[in-house]
Amino acid sequence: MIGTTKKPSQGQISTASMPDIIFMLLIFFMTTTVFVEYRGLPVKIPSTENAQKIEGKRNLTYCFVDTSERVSVDDKLLSPKEVTSIMYLKRTNNPRIVVSLKIDENCKNDIVDKVQRALQEADARRIVYATKTK
Repeated sequence: MIGTTKKPSQGQISTASMPDIIFMLLIFFMTTTVFVEYRGLPVKIPSTENAQKIEGKRNLTYCFVDTSERVSVDDKLLSPKEVTSIMYLKRTNNPRIVVSLKIDENCKNDIVDKVQRALQEADARRIVYATKTK
């Protein structure tokens, strides 16, 4: 231990190729990223003449109801009773959430009423009904 001194290391890592590596990683992640697109249930939504387009889709969640009385929220098949708990969790996580109801035009009114009551119990205040424009 006496008389020993540490010499500073002479090796340094070259950072000249760092921008090339970052650029290649950026291109890789841009080409392999998959964005979530909700498919939902196959529904034939009604058409209207007076429809307004929703501008931002960031706070939007989709709820599909088909003629077989199936309900899908963000690609998950649920019963109307389960819609309440799922939407309540979504609402507590994001109070600005908007529910987009995509209901088949030939759907029975009783299932639509059940879904609307489930959303009301979940305290979902912002509900829009999806339509096509003529």
